[in-house]
Amino acid sequence: MKLLLMAFVAVVVVPAALCGPAFGESGGEEGGGNLLDFPVKLSVNAEGTQDAKETAGTIKVLLFFTVLSLVPALLLTMTSFTRIIIVLSFVRRALSLQNLPPNQLLIGISLFMTAFVMAPVFGRINKLAIEPYMREEISQREAFDAGLKCMREFMLRHTREKDLGLFVSMAGIEPPETPEDVPTHVLVPAFATSELKTAFQMGFVIFLPFLVIDMVVSCVLTSMGMFMLPPVIISVPFKILLFVLVDGWNLVIKSLAAGFLG
Repeated sequence: MKLLLMAFVAVVVVPAALCGPAFGESGGEEGGGNLLDFPVKLSVNAEGTQDAKETAGTIKVLLFFTVLSLVPALLLTMTSFTRIIIVLSFVRRALSLQNLPPNQLLIGISLFMTAFVMAPVFGRINKLAIEPYMREEISQREAFDAGLKCMREFMLRHTREKDLGLFVSMAGIEPPETPEDVPTHVLVPAFATSELKTAFQMGFVIFLPFLVIDMVVSCVLTSMGMFMLPPVIISVPFKILLFVLVDGWNLVIKSLAAGFLG
């Protein structure tokens, strides 16, 4: 009923309100014509409130909110979040658990693990950039450069030279003399690629013991002639038991943290 009412308003009431007497009548000179015949008046007040300075200010605000919307993606890409979330997803996949732990829980753990791992870097940014800027000791540009320098040092420490050289060559720039001379727009994708490779290496190591369990269970069921029984039904309890006995979550979290803080 609501949809019919909305359709009636859109098809009948709105055109009638816009076209006035011309809607539903024969249409004379005074009331005839259609909506396209109505003149459209556009006026620009050059001496009004929209002067050059206010226009520039509006553009700056627009650019600020545009960059602000990209900050979460940049922070997730430039921090340890990528490696952590991929490794935890590998753990869930190796255990043959589809929705345990849920995605929301994995993301929450990854975010807090990222905050823990990045705490020293964020502390340096606060000490060298935010606090001096709040005390008006440095300018906004200097604060940004100081904070970016801390993030660059973290990314350079965990970026492979091979990945860095790949993006330098694709960017078509001259090879820098030192890693510190690499532009930021080249360093960020190189760091993300290195994190992906490291995360998949850790995921492969996590997969191996659980793969052995799958193979053993599958061979036993085949030798017993139980072809119709899916091996995953039998192997999942053994995987969970093994993971609990070796304190798997502790080992995984410890390995992830040691990879950045060690």
